[in-house]
Amino acid sequence: MFNNLNKSEKAWVLYDVGNSAFTMLACSLIPIWFKELAIGTEPGKITGDQATAYYSLAIAVVTVIVALIGPVMGALADRRDMKKIFFTTTVALGVAGCILNGFATGWMAFLVIYVLAKIFYAASLTIYDSMLNDITTEDRMDEVSSYGYAWGYIGSCIPFTIALAAYVLSGGLSENLMIMSPQLGKIIGYTVTAIWWLLVTLPLIRNYKQVNYTERTKGSVRRVFGKIFGTLKNIAVRDRKVLFFLIAFFLYIDGVGTIIDNCINIGTDLGLPTVGQVIFLLATQVVAWGGSLVFARLSRKYNTVPLILVCIAGYFAVCLYALTLKTLLHFGILAFGVGCFQGSIQSLSRSYYSKIIPAENSGEYFGIYDIFAKGASFLGSAVIAAVKLAGGTINIAVASLAIFFALGFLFLRISDKMPSSREA
Repeated sequence: MFNNLNKSEKAWVLYDVGNSAFTMLACSLIPIWFKELAIGTEPGKITGDQATAYYSLAIAVVTVIVALIGPVMGALADRRDMKKIFFTTTVALGVAGCILNGFATGWMAFLVIYVLAKIFYAASLTIYDSMLNDITTEDRMDEVSSYGYAWGYIGSCIPFTIALAAYVLSGGLSENLMIMSPQLGKIIGYTVTAIWWLLVTLPLIRNYKQVNYTERTKGSVRRVFGKIFGTLKNIAVRDRKVLFFLIAFFLYIDGVGTIIDNCINIGTDLGLPTVGQVIFLLATQVVAWGGSLVFARLSRKYNTVPLILVCIAGYFAVCLYALTLKTLLHFGILAFGVGCFQGSIQSLSRSYYSKIIPAENSGEYFGIYDIFAKGASFLGSAVIAAVKLAGGTINIAVASLAIFFALGFLFLRISDKMPSSREA
């Protein structure tokens, strides 16, 4: 299947394979390493509740900073020959931060370095997504974008397996298995991830050529803020296709993000064994890989919007199925359903957005896109919290997320019927 891609497309897909390794680490071992450094009774240590609060605050800081700088950085990167410079710089700083994080011995230094690495990682993704217009043709965007997510899911498992082995052998699960210090295990986990991230990125850095761009002008840095406000006004007033898509995207991706962020909470509330949950969640990576490949093939025959609508409908059904959750088997079926659509709904949204925005301003537009993406799970998490505080079950809380997918479905249908500025 990888043979269907040309040289530029393969190089682009490989970056998804690289950055997904850092994503996998951030979703699993990094919170554990942070709490191991932070929690204790010695001087400079903090309580478990404080550690959770500080870590959540750090993630919130990253989200806000990336949302603020995304459109500005994207607009600057849209200028002739600048996209590769911005991309290479953010990747290099992200990789460097990843390596340095492994050597941090204090929780404060660990958290600060992690925040910086996460910011550069997220910034690189803004530029990376906007490259899709340059590395392939419009009729192949769905397929190429889907391959990125598909191989990212599988590729991230390779360095993560090494990092996980280092964690286990440093006493992470039992001191009886300890053959190295926890600090060395952490260094190995971070370094392997960083090296993998860098190596699979080199083909894109070497082969990428910016095809769509805006010309550099005097005072362009000063004018960029005015340009961004002008773009936002244009989207709100004239380019209704983009406007309604972004509304739809925010709604359904909020539901997707909420389910991902609360998957462990769902199982915990149901009293399910942790080991079983983790096994099913790892299996979801494989299912998501297969699902993304299936939709990549379907994209050759069908238009993007109907495929996204199928994914939204799939998530709607998953939410309603949550009403029946009782056993670990039910949880596994839920995880399988999520995996079928998880990568595809994100990859197809990325490629569809690429098709309806001005190619020469893709960096700026993807900066705006990321504002909506980074807000994912905000409203959904609030709904879950409200249902739980009102005395409802986790089943009802998850089922309530169906409203986000129903509204997203509606707004996407509206967006699809409107002409875009690209077609004008």
